Formats: sequence, C-alpha cells, structure tokens
Amino acid sequence: MDARSDNTQTAPQTHDVGGIRLDRPFRIRRLGHFGYNVMDVEACLPFYTDLLGLAISDSIDFGRIFELDEKEVGSGVGYLFRHGTDHHSFVVFPKRALDARPGRPPIPDEVTINQITWQVGSLREVVDATAWFARQGTEMTRQGRDVPGSNWHVYPLGPDRHINELYYGIEQIGWNGHSKPKSMYGIRYEAPPELPHISEFQEVEKALADGVDVDEGQCHRDQGEAVYDVGGILLARPFKITGMGPVRLFVDDMAASLAYYRDRLGLTLSEEVIWQGHRCHFLRANTEHHSLALYPKALRAELGLSPHTTLMAYGMRVADYGQLRAAITFLGGKGVGLKYLPPELFPGIDYSVLAIDPDGHAIQLYYYMEQIGWDGRPRPPGQRRQVDNQNWPETLEPLSDTHMGEVFLGPLG
Repeated sequence: MDARSDNTQTAPQTHDVGGIRLDRPFRIRRLGHFGYNVMDVEACLPFYTDLLGLAISDSIDFGRIFELDEKEVGSGVGYLFRHGTDHHSFVVFPKRALDARPGRPPIPDEVTINQITWQVGSLREVVDATAWFARQGTEMTRQGRDVPGSNWHVYPLGPDRHINELYYGIEQIGWNGHSKPKSMYGIRYEAPPELPHISEFQEVEKALADGVDVDEGQCHRDQGEAVYDVGGILLARPFKITGMGPVRLFVDDMAASLAYYRDRLGLTLSEEVIWQGHRCHFLRANTEHHSLALYPKALRAELGLSPHTTLMAYGMRVADYGQLRAAITFLGGKGVGLKYLPPELFPGIDYSVLAIDPDGHAIQLYYYMEQIGWDGRPRPPGQRRQVDNQNWPETLEPLSDTHMGEVFLGPLG
C-alpha cells in the first residue's frame, strides 16, 4: 500500500532550519551508525572483521570507565567499526558490562540494540533538538559529545526503550587509516555546547601546536590475504561493504513506534505491507525507500528469528549483485548460518540474505535499495522485480534506479 506523506500535516511549520521552515528544529539526513550489545564481544570480532571486512577504528573499556568488577561482568571492552571514512558506522559492545553500569536507564533485556543513530545537518540542529525534545517531554539519556568519534549528539529514548541518537560532525578517517589519538579528545561534553563553537579544524590545529602525535591513534590492519579480484582491486574477501542500514525492529506497540519515528523524529512513511495478517511499516530519511522498518513482535517467532533481541535484522549493502552472490558463497564456506526470508517483507530491496552472527543477530546483506524522488511515491509493487529465493539468476536486468542513491566514497581497500 502506497503511504505517501511529506510529514508536514501534523504541526505548523515554525522552525528555521538553515533558512527552510520546518515543523521541528532539525532534519534527519541519513541513518548514521548503529550497534548492539552482545554476550561475548571477542567471539563476534572475527565475524565482523575477518568475514565481513569491517575495520576497527577504536575500542572502549567500559569496565574501566564505570569501575566494574571483571569477575562479575566479564570483559568491559567494546569495539567501534567502520566500512568507509566515518570514524564508526557500527559498534559491538559488552552487554553484561553495560547492563551493570551506574545510572543505566531501565531497558528490557531483549533490547540488545545499543543505539540507532541519525545524522542531522549542523551542530545548531543538535542543540536546538535537545531543547525541543525537552519541551516535547521526550526522555533523553545523554547529551554533549562522543569520544571516540568526536560527534555532537543527543540521545532521545523511543518506544520499546530503543535508544536513538541525533548527531552531527563525526570524525573522518583518511588515507593513512589512523583515528584520533586519545590525547586529542580534550573536554568531554556532557551537555550541549554554547554556540558558535570552534571548528574541528581549529581543534586539530591546537592539538598539533600542543605537540600531539596524530599517528598514535588506532589503525586497523586487515589480517586476510588479498587474493580476490573485487572490481579490479585485490581484497581479502570477494565483496566490500559499501553502505549501512536499514534497521529492522520488532516492536510491541506499532502505533506508538510509528508516531515516534514519523511525528517526533520526522522520518517519512514510504509504505505499509500486510504480510499474513501482520502490518509492517517502512520509513525513510532521504531518498532510499526505507532506512527503518517496523514489524510487530508477534512475527518474530513465525520467522524463526532469535527471541533474545528486538532486532529483526540490520542491513549492510555490498557494491553489486555479483558481490552479493560471492558473499553468500564465501560466508557459507566459512560456516556462517544463512537465512532467506520472504521478499515481501523487504519492499524496495530485491535479492538479499541474512547472515547470523555468533550472538544470534541477523545481518541483512543486499545490493539494491529503491530510490524515491521528488513526488514521494514508491514504485508500485507490481512493477518491482519478482524475487525467487530458490532461484537466484547469475545476472539481472537493471532497474531504473539500479546503482542510484548513496555512493561509496573512496577506494574499496
């Protein structure tokens, strides 16, 4: 069902956001980064680095930060990963340590998602959003600035206790692969800053003047042997992760979740799908068909997905269909569990597969996302490619928006 909406009908347009009148003082531009909490971080590391090819950009020892007893909670070390130049696009953190931290907001045990992070366009939007959320009565868990990553943020808590984050200005990692050293972190902001704030360039210039060695930061070294020809580049696996998202959630209260993500955060409802009596909703942040999907929790058991998490799946996009087929062969050969779900549950994506990580979370690998243009209309279902999970062709005919949308910047490796 076509669910066109421009999100401008529910409230007067009263906020100046970069010279445009909007009904909230910010505009989400894209899904930024995402992560979840697992029982055994070290067991998950080879899956995300050696198999999927993500690079470790930094680590955080939560046990040390929160002064936790390792005998009781195990290792408190979590990892931040990147697939491109953003300091991190994915994180895996230790669940027992984070559950034991002082001041932790009450969150159900099955909410293993650490955060769902949305990028806005400016620091002013983050600061104004913080005040706006407070006026709306939205519970917030943190405000200020993250280290590592250097991104300014506010954390509004959504229905089902899923933690969302609005952020601006994440650190970029360039040609030498080094993240900022800890000696450059400076002040840890626990509240929105006074505006205007000095630029990132000025912060770096000050650190250099103070004698900071910028090469002290983390630099990931791929341990695999580069033997696969991937688009003319030798890599250690026959595919490259070139995009992140969408997030797929199982929710208890569909009406509350839809209202929160559409009306509070400002995402646009692209489409509704009824599958075997279950109503599912797909929302977008930009031109992609959806960056967030909401499914009723009753569907979780029917699909045979793990009951330990409210995450249905998290998407990771590869560069093309050929790489997607190669990824299936590669991961299957490494013993990774692969699962195929009905394509009707993924409007806007045609061929895809779920790869199950050691903690039981599902990573959806895919290559294509339908793009929605100026008129806000998704492609009619009858005009989409018909997917047969039992028969994947060797090659596909292109669609009108094949290889459109977000472009991966930089070399593949």
